[in-house]
Amino acid sequence: MRKSEIIMLLIIILSFAIGIYSSPHMPEKVASHWNTQGQVNGYISKFWGVFLMPIISAGLFLLFIIIPKIDPLKTNIEGFRKYFDGFVILIMVFLFYLYLLTIFWNSGYTFNMTTFLSPALAILFYYTGILIENAKRNWLIGIRTPWTMSSDKVWDKTHKIGGKLFKIAGVVALLAIFFESFAIFIIVVPVILFSIFTVVYSYFEYKKENSHG
Repeated sequence: MRKSEIIMLLIIILSFAIGIYSSPHMPEKVASHWNTQGQVNGYISKFWGVFLMPIISAGLFLLFIIIPKIDPLKTNIEGFRKYFDGFVILIMVFLFYLYLLTIFWNSGYTFNMTTFLSPALAILFYYTGILIENAKRNWLIGIRTPWTMSSDKVWDKTHKIGGKLFKIAGVVALLAIFFESFAIFIIVVPVILFSIFTVVYSYFEYKKENSHG
């Protein structure tokens, strides 16, 4: 078993242990969704409120194990496997952090959820940029458009600029800490715009490459 898989498995076990310990102290309706102002606007039953996140983490654990094995271009994944492993660990840590925030909130502590999530999302976006910059062409990870999947050159150029943009999105997301009223927009809008840009960029790079060819 890979080191990353051991770490993920430990996080899952710890999540279930926390769920079992905290379940008797949770309310019958658990806060599960917050609006753009960080206020609760959704509840679910206690069982799902306590155990849904550990179950999702377990599902992702299986998915992350399967992905490198089933991709037709799995040999390319091995070329950036250390970045992929780092990313999946970061995803699991992020979900665990979100789970802890949910448990604390429903235990009687009140805070602005968006503000607490901002630095975690900033780190996640920034590392996503690192992963994207180093990703090689594959069917499951990265900026997968018809044009990147058709050309290694277009893939590499798109991912180089896409990685830089996601790093910028990570830095911008930190600003949400200081602007609570606009936090969700500061976090989400750059990611949406940069994602659209990379798709369009890959198309024009493909057209340029074929016109030269």
